[in-house]
Amino acid sequence: MPEVRIIAKNFMDMVASMPAMKLDKLYENGFICEAILRSVPPLAKKYVIQMLHIDVPVAAKLLEEWVLPAGVSKHRVAIDRLVQLRVFLEAVDRKNEKTYKVNPTFQRSLQKLLVQGGTLPRESMPSNITVRLPTLENLEAYALEQWEVEKPLNISSSLMKVFQRRILSHRDKEAPKLTESGFQFLLMDTNAQLWYIIREYISNSEDRGVDAADLISFMLELSFHVIGEAYSVDTLTSFQRTIINDLADLGLVKIQQGRKGSWFIPTKLATNLSMSLADSSSRKQGFVVVETNFRVYAYSTSKLHCEILRLFSRVEYQLPNLIVGAITKESLYSAYENGITAEQIVTFLQQNAHPRVAERVPSVPENVTEQIRLWEADLNRVEMTDTYYYDEFPSRDVFEGACDCAREWNGLLWEDSKKMHMVVKTEVHPYVRDYLRRQK
Repeated sequence: MPEVRIIAKNFMDMVASMPAMKLDKLYENGFICEAILRSVPPLAKKYVIQMLHIDVPVAAKLLEEWVLPAGVSKHRVAIDRLVQLRVFLEAVDRKNEKTYKVNPTFQRSLQKLLVQGGTLPRESMPSNITVRLPTLENLEAYALEQWEVEKPLNISSSLMKVFQRRILSHRDKEAPKLTESGFQFLLMDTNAQLWYIIREYISNSEDRGVDAADLISFMLELSFHVIGEAYSVDTLTSFQRTIINDLADLGLVKIQQGRKGSWFIPTKLATNLSMSLADSSSRKQGFVVVETNFRVYAYSTSKLHCEILRLFSRVEYQLPNLIVGAITKESLYSAYENGITAEQIVTFLQQNAHPRVAERVPSVPENVTEQIRLWEADLNRVEMTDTYYYDEFPSRDVFEGACDCAREWNGLLWEDSKKMHMVVKTEVHPYVRDYLRRQK
């Protein structure tokens, strides 16, 4: 089973996997095109802007002349990403040479947006109607609260199905239990959890009779709304009204009811939807202190924090605002058996370090982090991973481009630059294979 952490790219991975007809439908919206442009590598942005007003195919050899020899591998990754997203359409001319041109639908929409400007389907409501809008600080607290409070029964049935599908297992007459993915999910930071749930929410949308293209389009559209501004629910279609309630459960928007109607207010989580996971990460105040004797002190009143610490430590007692525990060999072995990795535990402790120790280097004592990894190594002396082995590359440029492609998808496991051999993860093989086919 792939690791839960394979959300490393971002929202655009799901866009790239959509059928050509649905992608072209998405590109009829200029804001979607701008969101796509935001997401691609800098060199890919440059190519799109340079070719935006060119209506004829451009030879692949000519494009390669736009970069210095040292940038050839980045050039190939940029072209590869644009082709995956159907921003560039690949073809072969009469001389049997490869050419590229900007997708006409994407081209028209982005040209119109850049030349004429664009307006969202809805405008924010006047302040005399919405007199009780939350401050930006309160809005951010609300978004985080959706993930911190213990109220799983309040979420919608469609979101509950997402949890039951990958995070919870449920048998008749038995209480729901966390799956291996569920244990890993709890140790993610808020943004990583959000991306994971959104990915699953979109993946099973058609099971609920919802078109994934419409869902992605609405979510990307939300990313262009202004944080803290109110937008009338009456401006939404019936489909969007259903979705907006689910997004409120996820903390992407806050819904308020007034005398003359209701409105939704985008949070920072919503406006970050078109950015990468790394770009959208925001650091919240930590609460954990780990000492060199493996003692753990968590300054928190949250029951959820207590249960998360129980996943990999022995909680000894809990005061109103303090949880005291210890990291032991037995507690870690239990965590490893549930599918939690040492790296996830170390990352969780570092990302949630209390401000009093967060500025230290390291924020978690080195003897503790090393021991956590050593105890895992005792259990995992041999690890089997499904992979693909590549050799016999036609040239070094193709080899380096394939390596960069695998790295871009976080799937390069090993390379021998002298002999031009490489090993990649199974889930990354289709992307590398498609890249190599385009080099023929």
